[in-house]
Amino acid sequence: MVPQGDTVKEHPNLVIIFTDDQGYGDLGCFGGKHVNTPHLDKMAAEGMKLNSFYVAAPICTPSRAALMTGCYPKRINMADGVFLAGDSKGLHPDEITIAEILKTKGYTTGIMGKWHLGDQPEFLPTRQGFDAFFGLPYSHDIHPWHRNNKKFNFPDLPLLEGEEVIEINPDMNYLTQRITDKAIDFIAENKDRPFFLYIPHPLPHRPVYASPNQMKHVSDSIQSIILQENDSVLYDVRDQIYPEAIGTIDDSVGEIMNALREYGIDKNTLVIFSSDNGPAKGGMGSTGFLKGRKGHTFEGGMRMASLAWWPGKIPPSSESDEVLTSMDLLPTFAHLAGAEIPQDRVIDGENIWPVLTNKKKDIPAPKSFYYYQANELQAVRYGSWKYSKRDGVSMLHNLKTDIGETKNVIDEYPAITTQMVKYFDTFEKELGEGKSLSERCRPVGYIENAKPLTKEN
Repeated sequence: MVPQGDTVKEHPNLVIIFTDDQGYGDLGCFGGKHVNTPHLDKMAAEGMKLNSFYVAAPICTPSRAALMTGCYPKRINMADGVFLAGDSKGLHPDEITIAEILKTKGYTTGIMGKWHLGDQPEFLPTRQGFDAFFGLPYSHDIHPWHRNNKKFNFPDLPLLEGEEVIEINPDMNYLTQRITDKAIDFIAENKDRPFFLYIPHPLPHRPVYASPNQMKHVSDSIQSIILQENDSVLYDVRDQIYPEAIGTIDDSVGEIMNALREYGIDKNTLVIFSSDNGPAKGGMGSTGFLKGRKGHTFEGGMRMASLAWWPGKIPPSSESDEVLTSMDLLPTFAHLAGAEIPQDRVIDGENIWPVLTNKKKDIPAPKSFYYYQANELQAVRYGSWKYSKRDGVSMLHNLKTDIGETKNVIDEYPAITTQMVKYFDTFEKELGEGKSLSERCRPVGYIENAKPLTKEN
């Protein structure tokens, strides 16, 4: 429950804007020179930059599972890969999501965007605490024109409202705007009661798309090539409009923030902006000074350019270097709503409200953060130190002085290395050594005879 004396108004609105495959350097306020992000930069100026905010996996499905449940993906058996069309696996119905916790306090809940935690009816967000859903069940590259579709043979891409397929193969040039419009409609409908709104944008995941407004900034030659697409997607050409995809997201953020202001609920709304993992391999996206990209447990794969905004509560133009994670949002939101978190299971996240409000005397002691690639633990961070163990090679980096993980100082700091190895080994034993799962891990959801939503029985 919210403690006595806490200045938070009861039942604030809670919003998460979550992008897909966006790099640490892909915001102007995080040093990006290749992008134009005025709305997100304004959000940073009015709120807090979270400089050491991590997701719990370097790929889509596990990362989103951790966000929704407050748990490491391995703990809930959601770490091993991403879900495809007609997948038998999904987030277990017994798991308790942020949405389900907030509903115990009367919140209306909505998701507008990409789910990717199971496409079967039993696993859809409407079965996991969300009252409203508009968007895609998984990534938009899981479609008939995937560059490797001879291997996958993906079906048509479904667009859902609730649990109904309302369209197939939606025009991705306009989907971000449609998601934004649905999000604003949701805000308008619920402006007089507490709501939780989750906006997981499909962009800038490949294939890259941009809104017509942003395409005005693209050269005529690239536009003319893209116009030649016919039952195909020119991935490599579309990679060149990555900055405009970021601009499309920024435009959406601007519209959503303006709606909060126009309805007079901005001073009772917390907005978190982040991404699910680093940018895809190749030339797209920037990780700034960070090493690695999507799929890696280097910083570039799991440290996200993140923002927290709440006028009057979060100090403007502030920054935090505290180690924070997407798993912390569930207990933090529960705290703000006065809701109880589950007591019958382990929740890995912690309440970070003191960090967001810069109440230093209330900030808990530093915690360790664990970097997993699928089910394999590869690194741990504690304070500024990061110990890694990959392919039999152990490394120690001081992220305060070596954010790019360029210098292995393991031989220089034996005492610190010993302590970091202890953290590593203890947690690895808790969830299972190597790729194995311990008895403390919970089951993944599974159904027989799964089938794609856009194929006939």
